[in-house]
This record gives sequence, structure tokens and C-alpha cells, in this order.
Amino acid sequence: MPSLDILDNVVPYIGGEEEKMEWETSKILGSPSPTTTTGFHTPQIPVSVHCNRVPVLDGHLLSLSLSFTQSPPPTPEDVASALASYTCEVQHLKCPSAPKRAIVVLKQQDRPQPRLDRMKEGGYAISVGRIRKDDTGVFDIKMTVLVHNTVLGAAGSSLLIGEYCVAKGLL
Repeated sequence: MPSLDILDNVVPYIGGEEEKMEWETSKILGSPSPTTTTGFHTPQIPVSVHCNRVPVLDGHLLSLSLSFTQSPPPTPEDVASALASYTCEVQHLKCPSAPKRAIVVLKQQDRPQPRLDRMKEGGYAISVGRIRKDDTGVFDIKMTVLVHNTVLGAAGSSLLIGEYCVAKGLL
């Protein structure tokens, strides 16, 4: 596809991205396990992904629909509170690049937006908005999630992993 095809356009396919996101979700949410042949337990979480290429400079935007096994499911307020209070180990270790807030919950209905929100906490925070009940009954909760794809997706994550290894005495 010529590069100019993206101008004023949305391309409803990115080769290999949908499969990668479906596979990586279990990998990311997995945990070490001495009882498996790989040394890693990957939970089987049903994930269905659809990727579109949209011409923004930086930022991956996700529309997320969730079903919970608990009954009753959490309310949008419960989800927003849990996300806003989340902290990760790099924050506790006070790694130099660690964000003060790992997840920023936005209350505005039209947020997050890549241009306005991708640089929260220097690009190291995930922005979440439009947390709401799914009134269709298909899912329990719907939300919109934004991550800076180069800060948290590649370069910045590598830096943060290095800082974590130094803080843990691994390097």
C-alpha cells in the first residue's frame, strides 16, 4: 500500500497485529510456573481483536468490552476505582522512569484522545476513559484505553525494565 493511502483514511487491517494481540494477552497476564514445560503459565482468556490503522503520530487506542465471572459484576465506579488505585512494582521501587500514576482514569466522555492524553506521566501512564456499563447485556463493562506505543510499547519499556533490574540487583 502506498504511504499516502493512510491520509484522510482508516485502513481496517494491520497484518499480524490481531493474532499477536490475542496471543500476547495471555502471555502478558501469565506467571512463572515450575510445573509447566515452558516454565510459564499462560491463562486461557478469550480475546477477540480487530485492528485498524489510523493516522496518528503516537498512541494505540483500544475499545475494550469485558465480561466478569463474579456475580454481580463490578460497577463502572468499582472498575474506575480499582484502575485509578493500581500501582506496580517499578513505582514501589522508585525507578526513575516509573510514573506517579500507572493508570490515569479520565471522567470526560470524549477521552482519552491520543493528541491530548498520550503523554500522561511522560507517556508512561495508561489513560482510561468512558468506563461504563454495557447496557446490551452482551458484556458487563466497556471502556476506552490509550497507551503511548513508543514509550510503553518499546523504547520506554526497555528503559524501565533496565531500571527495574538495577533496583532489584539483577544488573
